[in-house]
Amino acid sequence: MRIAVDGMGGDNAPAVVVEGVAEALKRLPGVQIALVGNEKAMLPFLKKFHIAKNPQLTVVHTEQVVNMDDPSVAAIRSKKDSSITVAATLVSEGKADAVVSAGHTGAAVTATKIRMKMLPGVDRPAIAIIMPATQGPFILLDAGANIDCKPMHLAQFAVMGEAFARLAFSTLRPRIGLLSVGEEDVKGNDLTKETFKILSDMPLNFIGNVEGNTLFNKAADVVVCDGFVGNVLLKATEGMARASMYWLKEALSKNPIRKTGAILMKSAFRELKEIGDAEEYGGARLLGVNGICVIGHGSSSPRAIRNAIRVAEESVKFGINKNITEAIAEAGISAG
Repeated sequence: MRIAVDGMGGDNAPAVVVEGVAEALKRLPGVQIALVGNEKAMLPFLKKFHIAKNPQLTVVHTEQVVNMDDPSVAAIRSKKDSSITVAATLVSEGKADAVVSAGHTGAAVTATKIRMKMLPGVDRPAIAIIMPATQGPFILLDAGANIDCKPMHLAQFAVMGEAFARLAFSTLRPRIGLLSVGEEDVKGNDLTKETFKILSDMPLNFIGNVEGNTLFNKAADVVVCDGFVGNVLLKATEGMARASMYWLKEALSKNPIRKTGAILMKSAFRELKEIGDAEEYGGARLLGVNGICVIGHGSSSPRAIRNAIRVAEESVKFGINKNITEAIAEAGISAG
C-alpha cells in the first residue's frame, strides 16, 4: 500500500508533517509513503527524524504550495505543481492508493475532484467526520465540502454515510438522521423538507429529523446536513469543548480543597479529554471521490498526521469506495 502525503499542507508544515510521517513509518510497516513537497524545505526535517534514507519513503519534489488563504479553485488551476495537486495526481495515476493532507481543505477537495474524479453516480463529495457521543460515535456529513446543496446531494450523502457506517461500526442497518430544527417533517427549510421526502422513499433506515440537542446522545448513526451547517456545527463543538475545559479548570482552582480534588481526579480528566481527542481520529474522510482522501486539521500535530495516515490505510483496507459505488447504484439517485 502506498499513501501520498501532502508535505507542505498545514499551519506548521513541513516540520510537523515530516515528524508525523516518521512516526507512521515506525508504526505501519506495511505502508509505503510518497512525501510530496519542496525537497529542499523538507530535507532538514527528514534528516532530523532519521528518515531521509528510509526504504519505505519516497520524496516527490514540487515547487508550489497552496497557501491557507488562497482561493480553492483558482489556486488549483494556477498552481498545477502544488503539493496537494501532485499528491492527488499520484492517486489518479495509480501510483498511490490514498492521499493525506492537513492543508487547505477547499484545495484538497478541489484537487481530488479534478484529478481523481468522482465515483460513478456521485455528484459531489462529502467530508465525513466521526463524532463522539454518549452511546458511541456517530458520523456527520457533510462537514464542509459543499456550502450550497440540493436535496438529491444530501440523499447521496446519506447513502455514502450509510455505506461508511456499515464498515466503521459493523452495523447492518445504520440509523440515518437528517439534521434540522425540529423532529417533525414540516419543520426546517426548503432543503431539509425536500430531502426528508426523498429519504423517506429510499431503502434506508431513515429515522427522520434529528435536532442539535440530541446529537451527542447518538440520536442516529449517520447525521446528514449540508456543508455550511456541518462545518458551523463542527467548529462550534470544538470551541465549546475548549471553553468547557477552561471553565472546569477555573472552577477547580478557586480554593485549596478543589485543587486537591482536581489532583485526585486527574486520571478521570485525562480519560474525558481522550473521548473527544480529534488527534486520535487523525482526519476526516472525503467520501465520493474516486480514491481515498483523508483531510486533517490545519493545526494537526505529528500524532494527528500519523493517525491520518493510519485512517487512510484503514480506508483502503475497508474497500469503502466499492461499497459506496454499489450503494449508490442500488439507490439509483443522481442529481445530474
